[in-house]
Amino acid sequence: MAIEQTLTNQERLAELGLDQLQQLVGLVEYDEQGDPFPVTGWDAVVWAVGNATQAAAFYQLAFGMELVAYSGPETGNRDHHAYVLRSGAVRFVLKGGVDPASPVLDHHRRHGDGIVDIALEVPDVDRCIRHARAQGATVLEEPHDVTDEHGTVRLAAIATYGETRHTLVDRSRYTGPYLPGYVARTSGRPPRKRLFQALDHVVGNVELGRMDEWVGFYHRVMGFTNMAEFIGDDIATEYSALMSKVVASGNHRVKFPLNEPAAGKKRSQIDEYLEFYCGPGAQHLALATNDILRTVDALRDAGVEFLPTPDSYYTDPALRARIGEVRVPIEELQARGILVDRDEDGYLLQIFTRPIGDRPTVFFELIERHGSLGFGKGNFQALFEAIEREQARRGNF
Repeated sequence: MAIEQTLTNQERLAELGLDQLQQLVGLVEYDEQGDPFPVTGWDAVVWAVGNATQAAAFYQLAFGMELVAYSGPETGNRDHHAYVLRSGAVRFVLKGGVDPASPVLDHHRRHGDGIVDIALEVPDVDRCIRHARAQGATVLEEPHDVTDEHGTVRLAAIATYGETRHTLVDRSRYTGPYLPGYVARTSGRPPRKRLFQALDHVVGNVELGRMDEWVGFYHRVMGFTNMAEFIGDDIATEYSALMSKVVASGNHRVKFPLNEPAAGKKRSQIDEYLEFYCGPGAQHLALATNDILRTVDALRDAGVEFLPTPDSYYTDPALRARIGEVRVPIEELQARGILVDRDEDGYLLQIFTRPIGDRPTVFFELIERHGSLGFGKGNFQALFEAIEREQARRGNF
């Protein structure tokens, strides 16, 4: 029997309701008791960056995120600075090395700015680790408690593709700003209206021939199910191609599209990522918003750059016929370069930033869902042609 899911810790803090989340990220009801590896939702996306102090300022000033917690030399952490930022139910932890021997610096030297940890909130850390170990997962951290004056958090971690990990977090007995070892910290800036409310999905890029291996990992180890599959001509242009499969947690709150390169005349965006990231890793994060026009305008005004979309995309009669009526005139989408797609469940609006660091690796997607549970399949060719133009500008195509 389907059982109504509960809100995550972050969603409660953000005062988001299940109805809102249904629209934002497409939740479904499911029976947590029958899941061998129940995942409540996202806990945090943890980054290794070259300069955490400046990155924290960037995400506050450009992305409108709020500083809520901090760890660093002033708090007894001699290894690195860590800034915890929040927007709605989205939590970023930005880490930058202080000690020259810091593992954070080692990660950054190899990969550049990138995602170290996609942490997940779970109701029972020990249960999840028992199942993961029985299914052959690599356990990086055994279940353990960390405690301070705000209570206790139960943690463990498992390895996934590349050097990415999933820390499993049970914070049901904790009321602090993030984790023990962190103190509450604000920037003193006046609060801004949220530009995005939730994390929709995180895309991982893996090596040629290993996509099905990692899809199998999420099925076997974490009990995820297939949501979508894109192969052959689904994601192909005249010059390059890739293959992608999407796995999701039982409640569909956590979604992982997994990409691998496919044979083509030239190097695909996945090939470029794997070269410059020096291996597999998280390629982009989709941030769910309920007003993509306002969000795009605010981000662009703050200096965030988006992939350009040619005007021919918006004048294509086939597109007009396929998408039907959407909540804003096509001219408003065209003025901002926002893409639109429709499937049997509804439609979505989406747009993609250029890479946000020095390397052509990690970028963001903004997505506004109106019933659609898809990932913009109808936009794939236009999107990847735009990415190819950017690769050519960088001399990597």
